[in-house]
Amino acid sequence: MDIVKKLQEELNIKASQVEAVITLIDEGNTIPFIARYRKEMHGGLNDEILRNLDERLHYLRNLEEKKESVLATIEEQGALTDELRAEIEAADTLVAVDDLYRPYRPKRRTRATIAKEKGLEPLANQIVMQQMEEPLEKAAASYVDEEKGVKDVQEAIAGALDIIAESISDHAEYRTRIRQMTVKEGMLVTAAKDAAQESVYSQYYQYSEPVRKVADHRVLAINRGENEKFLTVKVEAPEDKILQYLERQCIVRENPVTAPALRAAAADAYKRLIAPAIEREIRSDMTEKAEDNSIKVFGKNLTQLLMQPPIAGQVVLGWDPAFRTGCKLAVVDETGKVLDNVVIYPTAPQNKVEEAEKTVRQLIDRYHVTLISVGNGTASRESEMILVDMLKKWKSDVKYVITNEAGASVYSASKLATEEFPNFDVGQRSAVSIARRVQDPLAELVKIDPKSIGVGQYQHDMNQKKLGEALHGVVEDCVNHVGVDLNTASASLLSYISGVSKTIAKNIVAYREENGRFTNRRQLLKVAKLGPKAFEQCAGFLRIQGGDNPLDATAVHPESYEAARAILEQMGVASEGILTGELKGIGKKMNRKTMAHTLGIGEMTLDDIIQELEKPARDPRDEMPKPILRTDVLEMKDLKPGMILKGTVRNVIDFGAFVDIGVHQDGLVHISQMTERYIKHPLEAVSVGDIVEVKVMSVDLAKKRIQLTMKL
Repeated sequence: MDIVKKLQEELNIKASQVEAVITLIDEGNTIPFIARYRKEMHGGLNDEILRNLDERLHYLRNLEEKKESVLATIEEQGALTDELRAEIEAADTLVAVDDLYRPYRPKRRTRATIAKEKGLEPLANQIVMQQMEEPLEKAAASYVDEEKGVKDVQEAIAGALDIIAESISDHAEYRTRIRQMTVKEGMLVTAAKDAAQESVYSQYYQYSEPVRKVADHRVLAINRGENEKFLTVKVEAPEDKILQYLERQCIVRENPVTAPALRAAAADAYKRLIAPAIEREIRSDMTEKAEDNSIKVFGKNLTQLLMQPPIAGQVVLGWDPAFRTGCKLAVVDETGKVLDNVVIYPTAPQNKVEEAEKTVRQLIDRYHVTLISVGNGTASRESEMILVDMLKKWKSDVKYVITNEAGASVYSASKLATEEFPNFDVGQRSAVSIARRVQDPLAELVKIDPKSIGVGQYQHDMNQKKLGEALHGVVEDCVNHVGVDLNTASASLLSYISGVSKTIAKNIVAYREENGRFTNRRQLLKVAKLGPKAFEQCAGFLRIQGGDNPLDATAVHPESYEAARAILEQMGVASEGILTGELKGIGKKMNRKTMAHTLGIGEMTLDDIIQELEKPARDPRDEMPKPILRTDVLEMKDLKPGMILKGTVRNVIDFGAFVDIGVHQDGLVHISQMTERYIKHPLEAVSVGDIVEVKVMSVDLAKKRIQLTMKL
């Protein structure tokens, strides 16, 4: 297989672009580095295309390795023909290679192998030749042999038919055709194991849908219902049609002696050997496709969540709500440093509201708190109402924000949190995390396993390795897109930087603690295990504010410093001018083509340098929607159909989006209520973090369900 040609067709890009990226990957460059600093080589492909290319390259190379291994095994058996070699080399999936390899794969003892050991293969061959004129029983009589374990004629015929059935089952072309027929015309059928038992899967208690039409979220829901023992699931294939097809392939002449036997062998081959395997493959394919799409949606949601704009320059009070164990509070300053922490008990069962009020007031006054970040977990609603009453009573201009606390408890109990706050208990760490999440969501959320951040669907049911790898790539892209401050970044944040492993990240922090702050990027080469290759990959993504070289505060890579200095010289500006904003609009004052040629760099690289010089250390998150800061509370019982509200998209799933409108329960906007135009997926209309205007359609207090529409 020509891998370059295959990738070019799949991704709809040029062969030269594919070749360039493969070369860069093979040289050990990371995707963020290739995306940002090697644009000229690949023609400016974005992160998503580069990640897809990397993933497919890995798959296709595995496929080629598998083909080589299969060809070698079949050749060792002396069974490799030119035709078979051509079929294997042309196969474009691992399933297709497996189908072709099946007849030659070393088998465990099957009914067919046992029959062969009994010497029944010649009888099977006679039946397949379809030229017998004498009755089958007569031909089989000569194979009866007590010593070999063939007791009678019926046993001889049965053994011969087992050999034929396995041969039919091993035929790659038959399997491919049957798989296609089952996918095209098969039905996915589910039923309740116990119809009297109530569960969230009741809609699948008597359900069927064409295999090719089952939506991804339904596949995952059905799988979960089956795993939890509520559902039985099967694929109903067009059996009559399949058996007719097999008979047409196997019976080449209507011989009254052999035709009935071959019909029986074909039926046995399908029902006993082919159908169960095809059903497993189809269900596995459906699951894999559903998981892949879910992982993509999770990745898009996670990107939006990580790229939420920081609320900078605020002293934040983090409020981790709870009932019995009390609400944990933590105050952090503008840099995220913890100033104080305390526990209050304003909620049931203690209800010590006055005491809590006094404590909160003291914290706000003592530390000049300007924003309160309330976690959206248990007791969030009750805490919010108590907090709003306090703020109204004091006529305070302090605002509050409801913060998604998904994963905060996972982080709080982690080894990392224990190292960061050894003297804090789990609740106190959680309150710090909730406070810091609004100051810099990216820096705080990277401390949590991405799978624990609740912006996916069925994430606990899917292939955890694949999910982990995909989400790691998402976090890596976000962190490198934003860049990090080399002198303040945690080891968790640094470990996502291109070329920086967890060990190197810890070594950077250790070097900083031992030698003081970094004053220039070249000092990175003094960090243990950070060699020239790692430096090349990471330097452009690590920023130094107030260092020796103003270019170190930008995303300009050290390899382009010479070009940047030449631009400054031509513009008659000293390098200090980068930080004073003197370079705004320089791009309009030059002929880019001529300048790129003079400097000996590509135009894309020149554009990136100019962007950085004009707006040093620009934060791409500033373009994202800002969080809604609140001063008053809304209850679910206050909602009435027709009310129009502003809300924040908290999660996007296959059939809609959940929107936080300021009540404890997020409302659902179904995909059909998002836009007047037809969309295939909610992500075409909304993203996590979007601020949207919605109208209340219905409120079900008993079931705690809110139906919303964006069609105003």
